[in-house]
Amino acid sequence: MKGSVEYDGENILFEVSYGNRKTMEIAVHPDGRVTVKAPTETTRDTIYARVAKRARWIKKKLEYFRQFEPSVPKRYVGGETHLFLGRQYRLKLVKSADREVKLKGGYFFVTTPEPHDPTTIRKMLDKWYSDHALSVFQNRLQLCFESVKKLNIPFPKISLRRLRKRWGSCGDSGYILLNTELIKTPLYCIDYVITHELCHLKIALHNKNYYRLLNKYMPDWEKRKEHLEKVGFFPNPIGKAQTGIR
Repeated sequence: MKGSVEYDGENILFEVSYGNRKTMEIAVHPDGRVTVKAPTETTRDTIYARVAKRARWIKKKLEYFRQFEPSVPKRYVGGETHLFLGRQYRLKLVKSADREVKLKGGYFFVTTPEPHDPTTIRKMLDKWYSDHALSVFQNRLQLCFESVKKLNIPFPKISLRRLRKRWGSCGDSGYILLNTELIKTPLYCIDYVITHELCHLKIALHNKNYYRLLNKYMPDWEKRKEHLEKVGFFPNPIGKAQTGIR
């Protein structure tokens, strides 16, 4: 179901999904979406009343996220900067029969027979990011798992994928899926997403018990989350870590 409410001159659009839950949750996403998760039997009037009641809060969050709208798309040309673990590195394109990407002295050295083909450069960088992400994420998962070992959860399997709408997710079977794009963020942000998902393996919902658990193992998680919200290299930087009513 879709709906809208008017508040202070702004038309707030929202989407509603129903499920087997006891409480209603309103979430504002960095891409401008407003979603409502409601118990199955919730009436339309009840949902509209709740959204209207929270309209001021919703508008404030929408205005906050508008500060961080995506920047100009990458062109994959020499001199352009690209992120790795939160640091900017300049592209240095070298024509050669070899194909290689190296990180050295503040530069991404990309060696290829086609240094002026943006598609080639993008594919080479994407592969480099994916290869390094797997190694880094596995290492950080091990460290984060040690810090939450009192949760008494099995060590999860990890998989990587380029996601458009979230940094990570987890499944009932005990796996964690991470967005490859996380490799561009600082280690403390990677640790936040991993710890966030580890806590979800214990408590699935974003309820008070969940946030109590997250606060216990990562007291500064909100600061880390805020940094992720400022990253603008894909449409919706936050998945599980969305801003919602807690």
